[in-house]
Amino acid sequence: MTRSFLVFSAAFVALTIPAATHAGPPPPAGSGVDLAAMDKNVDPGDDFYKYVNGTWLANAQIPPDRGSIGIWTNLMDSADEEILAILADLAPAPGKQGPTGQKVYDFYSSFMDTDTIEANGLKSLKPLLAEIDAVSNRRALMAVMAKHEMPRPITVGVLNDPGDASHYIAAIAQGGITLPSAEYYSGSAESHVKARAAYRAYIEQMFTLAGISDAAKRADRVIALETAVAAAHWEPARMRDIRQIYNVMSVDDLRTLAPQFGWDGWLGGLGLTGQKKFWVAHPSAITAVGGLLDTVPLESWKDYLTFQTIDGAADYLPERFENAHFAFHSTVLNGVTTARPRSIRGMAQLNSFLGDAVGQLYAKRYFPPDARTQMAELIGNLESALAERFRSNPWMDEPTRKEALTKLSLFEPHIGYPDQWIDYSSLTIDPKDLLGNVVRSVNFGWKEDLARLAKPVDRNRWPTTPQTVNAFYQATTNQITFPAAVLRPPMFDPRADPATNYGAAGAVIGHEIGHGFDDGGRRYDGTGALRDWWTPAASAKFDAIAAKLGAQYAAQEPLPGVHINPALTMGENIGDLGGLEMAWTAWRRYVAKNGEPPVIDGFTGDQRFFFAWAQVWRGLVRDDLQRQFLATDGHSPNYVRVNVVLANIDGWYDAFKVTPDDDLYIAPENRVRIW
Repeated sequence: MTRSFLVFSAAFVALTIPAATHAGPPPPAGSGVDLAAMDKNVDPGDDFYKYVNGTWLANAQIPPDRGSIGIWTNLMDSADEEILAILADLAPAPGKQGPTGQKVYDFYSSFMDTDTIEANGLKSLKPLLAEIDAVSNRRALMAVMAKHEMPRPITVGVLNDPGDASHYIAAIAQGGITLPSAEYYSGSAESHVKARAAYRAYIEQMFTLAGISDAAKRADRVIALETAVAAAHWEPARMRDIRQIYNVMSVDDLRTLAPQFGWDGWLGGLGLTGQKKFWVAHPSAITAVGGLLDTVPLESWKDYLTFQTIDGAADYLPERFENAHFAFHSTVLNGVTTARPRSIRGMAQLNSFLGDAVGQLYAKRYFPPDARTQMAELIGNLESALAERFRSNPWMDEPTRKEALTKLSLFEPHIGYPDQWIDYSSLTIDPKDLLGNVVRSVNFGWKEDLARLAKPVDRNRWPTTPQTVNAFYQATTNQITFPAAVLRPPMFDPRADPATNYGAAGAVIGHEIGHGFDDGGRRYDGTGALRDWWTPAASAKFDAIAAKLGAQYAAQEPLPGVHINPALTMGENIGDLGGLEMAWTAWRRYVAKNGEPPVIDGFTGDQRFFFAWAQVWRGLVRDDLQRQFLATDGHSPNYVRVNVVLANIDGWYDAFKVTPDDDLYIAPENRVRIW
């Protein structure tokens, strides 16, 4: 029941999955090195990731209710526990925290009230299912899709306009499939075949649970339709190229692109009447869906919408639907065999629909004001380090260097929490109506998006919430965002050894700043406008260096027979390497000013710097989930983010006396140096 929308900004964290159990205690504040996690039998030059994390990797086990565990999921767990503590404190008198506290508690209560959910059954969903069943022609089909929040064969959202950085634009993109990517519908790999068979059975099961006749035939029609939609989908790597996905069209252009949609009526139903231009991300996919509206029988489309509606609402329906949904989406696709506790799932839903309301309570309670000041100082140090690297960069010419420095000077950081919050006063939350709360929340969000279309871009608007464990760069505003929940040990600790702060938080900051100059972010200028400010000569040199880096990643085989796709991961790979390069420069500037730090726990400051980076990526991921990531996610696996990156950093060789006899060794002339 949630709206699908486009996200083209670069996020930092690879594991955007449900929180996991703790991967061990945070390292001591004094040294920042988790000695118990190390495997000193491993030569750091052969496998630095295992040298730093090997004992932990050998002993850790992923619990049955998790897809992964690691440092990032530790941070997620901490945030979850803090939000649950807020909810527990609200319980006696939620109104004492004002309307915001009341809405937060009432939404959470509606999720936790399983007796009412069971008693309601499909009551809240039946009117919509009846409306779908009554559809008698294509025009009525489109009207239902426009009127209700449901998964659609294409997605619609409101985004910052890359062509006009001061305004928003209505964006249209491919959508409509349930399996992780298009290749799951046609691929011959065992995992793809298994997923398709399980999906077909799951569709039939959901029709049966809902008491809908001819479940087997309907399931065949749904999967056939989704397979046809998937065949037209663009590959994830192609979707990273803004030059291909930024296609501005008028309503007349849309009528020509896919006349079957009946755009005037459909856009009117969505509240988009009067819009002069649209960002169409995947034109050929939209055309293909239009063709399917003509050629696929109406009954198949009705079955598709019926199933998608039930599947999308399963988490808010009686237990039999929720269990079936979990068995397919979590167990079959991700290898997770046990559901998270209902309290955690309820908290996650609360964050999804009332994130800013929770965020107000969270930031007030858990983010000290001085943390903003300290983080801002660290960001400033990283910006200065990158400026220094720009000035001495051997492959940048002067015009490109000047533009790069200008863009860097216009960076804006968001730290901790936003200065303005979403006003939920018009949103009705009923503690006895979970599904209704979800539908009203989604509709509320869409109205908020529509209202933005008529206004200039709000540069104070955050792309996330304070309780989110992630970090972001938004190209169209040239802003980086670090939520409160990520600014904690071992990522950031004002009390910790500076070397570990620079190697962890510093490299994270550098990564996000670097997204402004990776293969995607480089196409935007300092104002956030889509403009190629690179000279042809500098661009050609950058592409050659990026290709050299891509070859290093393509050689990695995280799962048998599955290699990293550097075209998909290039932006994040550049972010990792460039971020650590920046952090290393900033760290050495710090040392030059303050003197060499003492040896702690047997390790120098430089060694602790690199330890911090390797500890950040400590983690385990189930194979099924890793396989999805390799097909769809822009981030490389954790061990690669350590070993491949460090093998290109000169300072790492000096810190650990790495020689040509070591497995990770790369000759100096073959190391990739971007910034």
